[in-house]
Amino acid sequence: MASIVNTITASPIRLSNFKASRIRTHRVLSPISHSFTRRRLTIRAAETDTNEGLLNLRPPDTAPAAGGSSFNQLLGIKGASQETNKWKIRLQLTKPVTWPPLVWGVVCGAAASGNFHWNLEDVAKSIICMIMSGPCLTGYTQTMNDFYDREIDAINEPYRPIPSGAISEQEVITQIWVLLLGGLSLAGVLDLWAGHDFPTLFYLALGGSLLSYIYSAPPLKLKQNGWIGNFALGASYIALPWWAGQALFGTLTPDIIVLTLLYSIAGLGIAIVNDFKSIEGDKALGLQSLPVAFGAETAKWICVGAIDITQISIAGYLLGAGKPYYALALLALIIPQVVFQFKYFLKDPVKYDVKYQASAQPFLILGLLVTALATSH
Repeated sequence: MASIVNTITASPIRLSNFKASRIRTHRVLSPISHSFTRRRLTIRAAETDTNEGLLNLRPPDTAPAAGGSSFNQLLGIKGASQETNKWKIRLQLTKPVTWPPLVWGVVCGAAASGNFHWNLEDVAKSIICMIMSGPCLTGYTQTMNDFYDREIDAINEPYRPIPSGAISEQEVITQIWVLLLGGLSLAGVLDLWAGHDFPTLFYLALGGSLLSYIYSAPPLKLKQNGWIGNFALGASYIALPWWAGQALFGTLTPDIIVLTLLYSIAGLGIAIVNDFKSIEGDKALGLQSLPVAFGAETAKWICVGAIDITQISIAGYLLGAGKPYYALALLALIIPQVVFQFKYFLKDPVKYDVKYQASAQPFLILGLLVTALATSH
C-alpha cells in the first residue's frame, strides 16, 4: 500500500553555474498556515569567472523539457514535455509510472492468501484495492513528495509543475488531501466488504500514509537519511501492498510480515537507483542519500548488492522450506537482473537509470509473485 505510499521517479535537468543559496525551512503542510499564492521558483545563475561556490549540475543525457514527450509527461518520467492542461499536470504529479509495483503487490498478497477466486466479487475487490494503492495513495505520496521537494526540484528539475509555476501551491495541497481521503475511504469500504471485525485495511492505509508523510515532510523527513529513507520506500512498494492484498482475501500472519519486510531490502536497492540523478541537488540541500554519503561508485554496488543478495536469501529460505522448484524459479529470475545491472546500471547509473529499471524490474516483480505463490502452498 505504499502504493500506499509513495514512493519510486523523475529525471533531472541540471543547471550549470548555479550559486548555492540557503533554502528556506520547509513549512508544514497545512491549508491554513500555508500561503496560497502561485509563485514561480527561480534560480539565478552566478555571474562569476571563478568556480568558488558553483555547482555544475548538467548531466550528459538531459534535454530541455520543452522538447520532451507528451507521453512521458503523463507518466511523470524523464523527458517530459511542458504542459498547460491542468488535468495533465495533476496526473503528472501522481507519477503513474510508479503505480504498477503497488498494483502488483496487491496481486502478490491476494495470491499469497490462497483464498482468491476468479469470480466477479473477488476481481472487483482486487481492482478497488489496486485503485486505493496505486492512483489514490501512491498518487498522494508522489504529489506530497513533489510539494516538499520543490526547492530541490528547482535545482534538478526546474521544469517540473511546482517549481515552474505550472500549478499553484493551493491546487497541489487540495490534490494531496483529495487523494489521501479518497484512499482512506476506499480502505474503509474494503474492510466492510470483506466483513472484517477489525478495520485492517483502513489502518494499513493510514499507517502507510503516515509513513509517506514523515518520509517527505519535516521535521523527520526520512529521505534525508539514505538507509532509513530508502528502506521505508522499499517497504512501501513491497510489504504494504502485499499486506493489503493478503488481508483483503485472507489472514495477514507474522511470518509473512517478516518475510516481506526482509524482501523490502531489495526495495531499498531499487530506491537507491533514483538517488543518482539528484546527487548535486541533494548535496546543495544537505540530504544524505547513499550516493552522496558513500560516493556514486560505492553506492551503485550497495544498490545491486541489496537487490541480489536479498533475492538469493529468499530463494535459500524457500529451498529450506521444502519448496525447491519455487527456489529455482526465483534464482532463474535473478540472472537477467544481474545481466542488466552490468549492461546498464553499473556502467552509468545516471545515463541508463530508466533503461535499467525498465529491463530489470519486471524480473524482480515476477520473483515477488513466485514467492507469494510459494507461501500460499
